[in-house]
Amino acid sequence: MRVHMDCFPCFMKQALIALRFGTTDAQVQEMVMKAVLKDIRNADTAKPPAYATTFLHRRIRDLLGKDPFEGIKSNYNRISLSLYPSLRRIVQESPDPLHTAAKLAIAGNVIDFGVFASVDIEGTIERALHSPLAVDDHRPFLSALSGAEEILYLLDNAGEIVFDRIFIETIQSLSKSVIAVVKGSSVINDCTREDAREAGLTRVCEVIDNGSDAVGTILEWTSRDFLRRYRQASLIISKGQGNFETLSDPEKTIFYLFQSKCDVVSKELGLPLGSMILMGS
Repeated sequence: MRVHMDCFPCFMKQALIALRFGTTDAQVQEMVMKAVLKDIRNADTAKPPAYATTFLHRRIRDLLGKDPFEGIKSNYNRISLSLYPSLRRIVQESPDPLHTAAKLAIAGNVIDFGVFASVDIEGTIERALHSPLAVDDHRPFLSALSGAEEILYLLDNAGEIVFDRIFIETIQSLSKSVIAVVKGSSVINDCTREDAREAGLTRVCEVIDNGSDAVGTILEWTSRDFLRRYRQASLIISKGQGNFETLSDPEKTIFYLFQSKCDVVSKELGLPLGSMILMGS
């Protein structure tokens, strides 16, 4: 993927969402917005949009002197944890627990404050459980999973991580080993080690970080330790639109689980906006 003209108003929207979470001071909001216009103007249109948004959010954090999403991340971890018992029960009682857990993990991808200012979690859960996925490579996923020795699970957002936890627990019930990957430091509402701890994921599986604050997974910006684990993994589960934008590797078996939340990605896929996707590379 690369930056399209339609990405530029989205960059502005992302900055505005971050600023409204980060401060109520209108003068500070104006100052930071004018500053990030330089980053937006300099966006490399030959790269995926996630490159530009990485620089944009670094600038916002630097100018605000804090992570504007810190509070909302913890809040949605708590909200999602309150849903955990009922969602876990739905998976356990399902005739196909793995497929149901995958659909719930995709539903959780709606918790994205890089794109939305508010989210409808319960409505999205209902849609995921009672509607077919727009792309559903569940059978190829089962085949890849059956032969996988080490699975690397690239997490996306806080709150969503609780839905991922259920999917990971379901995979582990098949006697598979999963390593979950968080970001090396804060970016938007993406998962860090603190979110993994709050969501209880550190009690479920090994959690590592990728050493990066990039949106998505930009391999050349990740740490040597992460790259070693990445190369060792026989199966990559990639959550979120940012990872879909940035991670493409013909030498790896990758399955993407996400919701298509912008027109550019939807057009790239040839699917309607809001499509739920389980897609192999």
